[in-house]
Amino acid sequence: MKDSMDVSRRGLFQIIGAAPAVAAIVSGSASAQTHEHPAAQEHAPAGPYRHQTFDDHQWRTVRVLCDLIMPADERSGSATDAGVPEFLDDWIAFRTDQDGNQDLRAQIFGGLMWLDRESNERFQKDFAEASADQQKQLLDRIAYPQRAAKEDGPWVHFFNEFRSLTVSGFFSSKMGVKDLPYIGNTAVAEWKGCDPKVWAVIEDRLKNGYKGLMP
Repeated sequence: MKDSMDVSRRGLFQIIGAAPAVAAIVSGSASAQTHEHPAAQEHAPAGPYRHQTFDDHQWRTVRVLCDLIMPADERSGSATDAGVPEFLDDWIAFRTDQDGNQDLRAQIFGGLMWLDRESNERFQKDFAEASADQQKQLLDRIAYPQRAAKEDGPWVHFFNEFRSLTVSGFFSSKMGVKDLPYIGNTAVAEWKGCDPKVWAVIEDRLKNGYKGLMP
């Protein structure tokens, strides 16, 4: 969450180890560039998206949480603008069907319930209705695994999974691919090598075992 946790959009990659996943998303550029989430499909039926996994209350919480993780910035819109909640809703339904169990669904639903429970105990309101500072206080407990208390372990796992899915959903959308920006399959008149600034970052990551910058 860029504003509430001093983590940039691209800093999420270091936190969750998403760089390989994002590389996989965009390596097959044809599928990445043409993929659209349900909310963004140009020829989708008229009317609002009908969520198939979340109830109305969960849907509100999911949308708020997605945008805390991937807020709009000067480059592009937020996670909800990119259709990430729809992606999550569809993905959970798909995994439930394909896996033949409720494990992912239970993990996500349980985490959303925990956010509401903790928010109500501390602030007397549901998580989606809490102030930005109050939401930050709760998410700070579970957003950084190395800082989290042992008893918050299950909710750390929930948030890791939710954050990973949010980032994957965003950067597999048209908006997210444009945000990277991905320039594969683009002809260049002259190859000038890697930008020195980019190469310096790569070398720094390699020295650290490419583990990112965990606080």
